[in-house]
Amino acid sequence: MLKFLSLITAGTILLTTAATAGPLNIGREATPAEVAAWNIDVRPDGQGLPEGRGSVEQGEEIFVERCASCHGDFAEGVDRWPVLSGGGDTLTSDRPVKTIGSYWPYLSTVFDYVNRAMPFGEAQSLQPNDVYAITAFLLYANDLVEDDFELSKENFTSIRMPNEDGFYMDDRETSPIFKKRDACMTNCKDEVKITARAQVLDVTPDEPKAEEPAVEPEQAAAVVEPTPEPAPAPVALDEALIKKGAKVFKKCKSCHQVGDAAKNKVGPVLNGIFGQQAAEVSNFKYSKALKQLNGDGLVWSEDTLDAFLTKPKKFVKGTKMSFAGLRKDKDRKAIIEFLKSHSK
Repeated sequence: MLKFLSLITAGTILLTTAATAGPLNIGREATPAEVAAWNIDVRPDGQGLPEGRGSVEQGEEIFVERCASCHGDFAEGVDRWPVLSGGGDTLTSDRPVKTIGSYWPYLSTVFDYVNRAMPFGEAQSLQPNDVYAITAFLLYANDLVEDDFELSKENFTSIRMPNEDGFYMDDRETSPIFKKRDACMTNCKDEVKITARAQVLDVTPDEPKAEEPAVEPEQAAAVVEPTPEPAPAPVALDEALIKKGAKVFKKCKSCHQVGDAAKNKVGPVLNGIFGQQAAEVSNFKYSKALKQLNGDGLVWSEDTLDAFLTKPKKFVKGTKMSFAGLRKDKDRKAIIEFLKSHSK
């Protein structure tokens, strides 16, 4: 043990005698190249931005490949990984959804974070054009730009985030609210209990299905069953298109399910959706906007589904869905055919 300690001591002496920088004679000054490698921050006024550009379309492809495993294909979040889109008008609610679109003050915060820390486990593996493209896609996912938008160093500072005015400079040094006071040490509580938490997960109750009102015996004789209308002849489905639709539906699986064992998740079960009236799935809490469509008698047909899937937030203003939409006509046709196959 003594020999081992002496070796360590000798090694430490050799290292410290070779170092000359600092009051403790430990380490050395960083080289210009090392400083440059760390000096990659991007500021709200655009200082620090690299040359480059990227479009929403390019960003979606990169996002699906490099980011969607955690954040979802549409930035809606997977499991407990962060949600990056949606949350509009929720900051004053009891459970605000703090996303890029609803909360973040500056676009530079998005670019800087993606550039220096993402993807998880592969930080700083993205090229500047990739970061511009991903940032453009995240703007689109939050309804802040159109799908043909291209972000570049030149137009970067023209983008203003919705919650920019919700932030202000730290004034704790001067604010009377934070004026230093002597700590109160009298009449203290004997015990401190947690009475509430900032966030509660999985609290949506499973509402039981309403029971049919009982029919009195004397009323039963007066009940006349209506003659059912003849069912329309089934329309043959395109099996090849259904297979393509199943692949496209992978983008929806984080929120929706279909099939015999399907359950409501973030979004409702989609069994029987084709030909069904909007907001009709039982035990699912719909947004006020979709409930309104139900009241208006909207039915999910090829036309209404196509319009909705193109850009949900435009078709249903106020929807809780963070899905940005399917730009390609062939993808929408395929997924509608797939949904038809689960609506027999």
